[in-house]
Amino acid sequence: MSALPAKPGLRHSVSEWHSNNHQLSATAQHERHVSNVVRQEGRSLRNETNCKTTWDENDTSRRLSDRIWDVARWKEALETCAQKVDEEMEALTLSKEQTEQALAATAVPLEVSSECLTLRDGRRGYELVVDPVHEQLKTEVELIERVQQDLQQHIDKAFEQLCVLQEARHQLTADLQNKMDALDIDMSCLSLTITSPQISLKTNPTRIPSGSSTPQEWVQFSQYNVARAQEAMQVSQQMREDMSLTRAQLQNELDIQRRATEFALRKRNHHEEQARDELEWQIRNTEDEMAEMESDIHGLDADLQAKTASLKLAHTRLENRTNRPGMDRCRDEVQHGLVDEVHQLEATITALKQKLSEAQHSLQKMKLHHSRMLQDLSRKQEALSLEQRSMNTRTRLASPSCTDKTPVLLVPLTNSSGRSNLQLLAQ
Repeated sequence: MSALPAKPGLRHSVSEWHSNNHQLSATAQHERHVSNVVRQEGRSLRNETNCKTTWDENDTSRRLSDRIWDVARWKEALETCAQKVDEEMEALTLSKEQTEQALAATAVPLEVSSECLTLRDGRRGYELVVDPVHEQLKTEVELIERVQQDLQQHIDKAFEQLCVLQEARHQLTADLQNKMDALDIDMSCLSLTITSPQISLKTNPTRIPSGSSTPQEWVQFSQYNVARAQEAMQVSQQMREDMSLTRAQLQNELDIQRRATEFALRKRNHHEEQARDELEWQIRNTEDEMAEMESDIHGLDADLQAKTASLKLAHTRLENRTNRPGMDRCRDEVQHGLVDEVHQLEATITALKQKLSEAQHSLQKMKLHHSRMLQDLSRKQEALSLEQRSMNTRTRLASPSCTDKTPVLLVPLTNSSGRSNLQLLAQ
């Protein structure tokens, strides 16, 4: 049995059919119009965005190029400043080493001066005097100690300044390394294109990283590092000039004092030789006088013995004549002559005894003084020996270029601070 046909749906009128057709046409036309407008706006947007994107990319590349130029310029400035800091550190280190050598060179003069003072303290008696040599040696020791203190202060200041330069160099190096890293990053960014395989979408790329700085802060940071390094270099240059001038001045003072001490030592040695020669002449004359005095004492003693024998003879005659008998015991001319002879002999003997005593006393005093002169001569010879040892000790300070027969070599010292030029005696 065949199937029955489906029941027809809602039937429309012709007007509805025409209205539907008109609506479809109008809607299609409107959608096409909208589509056309959208397409035109899309094309306009594409052109506009393409231009904008191209412009932004080019502008960004230009800004990257400008930034690379700025970073490269500061990189060169930092490199130049760091190189100058290295050169200044090397120059300051050399000046510091020269000052240390000058300080070490004062050890021998101080040792020599102290040894000379110790040697001269070995003098005895009246030879232990506070003479010009002693004063000059003390002045020399005090000068050397002051020189050592001044040089040590300059060395300490140079060490501290080297630390300042090292810190400035470290800051420059860190800033320079940051500049180099930033330069590599910016150059890498400049080389990127839309076809580069390294590009990709990132999470929140427009965020502001912590520790970011403004362009003004960036410039001020590098300017501060360079200015700090330049200030440290200026201080170092002034310090090097001061050390050079100080070394020259102190060396001149030491040389002048050394010459004054040696002159006083030679002069004192000459005076002591004169005093020794004078004392030796006095001793020789005293010994001659003592020999003559001893001879005269023997003569006086012999005369005294002879006069005593004559007095005995006169006494015996007088005594024997008292034995004459009676009237023959006459006080005749013989008696008077014997009495006068006795008186004369007694006076002569008294005078001879007095003169003999005076001669013996004078001889004893000369012997005592002779002993003192011999003792003083021994001390003078000992003092001369000590002076000679002191002079021999000071030969360690002699310099081949500073002899009396060789012209003194002068090293001109110039400086940029407007000070007078000095001349350092070459050692």
